[in-house]
Amino acid sequence: MQFGIKYLEMPDLKNAKFAILLVVIAGIFWSFGPLVVRNIEDAATVPWQYLFTRGIVIFLLLNIYLFIEEGLDFYKNYLKMGAPGVIGGIGLGSAMMTFIWSITNTTASITLLCLAAMPFITALLGFLFLREKISRSVWTAIIIATIGIIIMAFDSASLGTFKGLLFGLASALGFSIFSVSLRWEKETPKFTTVAFAGLFCFLFSTAVIFQFKLDFLSSGKNESLFALHGTIVCLGLILYSIGSKVIPAAELTLLSLTEIIGGIFWVWLPILGINEIPSTNTIIGGFLIFIAIIFYSLLIKNNRRFIGLN
Repeated sequence: MQFGIKYLEMPDLKNAKFAILLVVIAGIFWSFGPLVVRNIEDAATVPWQYLFTRGIVIFLLLNIYLFIEEGLDFYKNYLKMGAPGVIGGIGLGSAMMTFIWSITNTTASITLLCLAAMPFITALLGFLFLREKISRSVWTAIIIATIGIIIMAFDSASLGTFKGLLFGLASALGFSIFSVSLRWEKETPKFTTVAFAGLFCFLFSTAVIFQFKLDFLSSGKNESLFALHGTIVCLGLILYSIGSKVIPAAELTLLSLTEIIGGIFWVWLPILGINEIPSTNTIIGGFLIFIAIIFYSLLIKNNRRFIGLN
């Protein structure tokens, strides 16, 4: 007997324009992440409290969503994860960890532009572990993006934020491991893998907090921001999952720029109180990464592979 609540169940979307709108809105949700982190008090001193709260919020909200969609049987998704789900969840959880270390050690623009290179890191991992072929044109896009990252690296070295750039690339690597895990075994339940990533962050940060006898919670303001970030991540994922089922990978790659551009814009917009201006080298490197992403999307335009979450 099923006890699932079906009031919020979404019909299959066939309207591509509406689906694109949902994915764009998802990117806008995610783009507020850096702004939220920038408003955390002494963010560099409370990364484990941030991961503890954000992780449990993501785990709980996604399981609530799965219960609404599938009923009490949603727990069976965890039994279907297998090695791809566990590896993908750990990769995504690691990406969440290195994201906070990156953005607290460098500018938001460098962190986000490192994440923008994720399609190329994913292509390389797919080539190495799944034997997915990479055309010469895609290699060209990868080289262009790499040059952009190198330009930003020179700038980071001079500003003393090179560690933040490395963490940003590590975060992109973690997200790419998650993406490759989805291709490894297509039947792996994606939302459950993301929920597992939140649980991994929660458990790992709990162990660290116990080990070093830290406080589990930060200030009331910080805890609210930690939970807010976890919530906007989940809301973005749900909208993305609904829209991405009818949008090919090429379009999704381009639409992902919404998060990057928006995130850089919010922390720059003076009225929001951060006023973080990207350096010249960051702008040049970011421009090359954007060119590479647009070129890459055009190259895979005829690839009708869909990568929607479920």
